[in-house]
Amino acid sequence: MKKSILNFVMAAAVVATSITACNSNKQAEENKDSMAMDSSATEMDTMATEGVMVGGAMMVPSKNIVENAVMSSDHTTLVAAVTAAGLAETLSGTGPFTVFAPTNEAFAALPAGTVDNLLKPAMKADLTKVLTYHVVAGSYKAADLQDGMELTTVEGQKLKVSIKDGVVMVGDAKVTTADVISSNGVTHVIDAVLLPPTK
Repeated sequence: MKKSILNFVMAAAVVATSITACNSNKQAEENKDSMAMDSSATEMDTMATEGVMVGGAMMVPSKNIVENAVMSSDHTTLVAAVTAAGLAETLSGTGPFTVFAPTNEAFAALPAGTVDNLLKPAMKADLTKVLTYHVVAGSYKAADLQDGMELTTVEGQKLKVSIKDGVVMVGDAKVTTADVISSNGVTHVIDAVLLPPTK
């Protein structure tokens, strides 16, 4: 009888040890899963803090609009134009500004000779007019843009926003990359150069 009680106690001890080990393994797995979830959440937070890739470079919120733009290989023409017009200092200022930034391809799609002509010192006033037609005072993220909305540009004339099937258009240009956040505003990459209507 004593022997069977002893065997029973030993068996119970083995079972208890097994259960504890299982629970311990389960807890370790849960901790591992929890750590993996925390890690992926941290990665997403880091991506949001780091910024958006444009033209092969990371546009970061800690830099201003001009500092970010000069890093983009897709915006060398725009940067050259902004510099030629003497607007780099303004767009590096406090703001906030919303900039609709045409790519090099957008500038290349203009009639032959247009860009070269606009970059001439004698054409500075015309160039400034074109560039300031791409800038709006205030910070308008994609979520703030509504179908039918009219934005008053720094140039003085209005730009109409249209949204269809999730595609945001500003004038005749499509927004290809939205919400590039900088320290002094937001940039939206567009696929065409906006030309102010002649008054």
